[in-house]
Amino acid sequence: MDHTVLLIALIVCCLVGLALIAIGLPGIWLMVIAVISYGLVTKFVGVGVITLSVTIVLALLSEVAEAYLGFGLAKKYGGSKRAGWGALIGGLVGAGMGVPIPIIGSVIGSLVGAFAGALLFEYLGHGDSDKAFRAGWGALLGRVAATATKMALGLVITVMAVIGALRG
Repeated sequence: MDHTVLLIALIVCCLVGLALIAIGLPGIWLMVIAVISYGLVTKFVGVGVITLSVTIVLALLSEVAEAYLGFGLAKKYGGSKRAGWGALIGGLVGAGMGVPIPIIGSVIGSLVGAFAGALLFEYLGHGDSDKAFRAGWGALLGRVAATATKMALGLVITVMAVIGALRG
């Protein structure tokens, strides 16, 4: 297959992955699959073992960062582990409910869901509305920070993969 076509396919997959991350879907893993596929098709010329290894490490790091930020900021703002779980579940449910509204629906849904989930779980656990609101706010900030972190790491993966592909 023509090298240019493969490079364009890699770039498109990485850009789609970044868009998926922005709307709360697992775009980072689409990017990982694209880099691995590119490596396999080109017999690992340009995109070799180091690029693949760094790509996988960055993807795993993005998942750890997402979990840490979601739980960590909810906790920093006074929430318990329960608020962290509420933020995670609420964010997923919210993103799913927002899907019918193209692009922005999932983003808004995941933000509102993270806030509402943390608030609800914290309130049900302690009955303190002020503490629950602070935990919800922390979860919302955590969701924003997690998305920004994943986008940044996804951008690093994209640039690294494209540079590797151009060298090959």
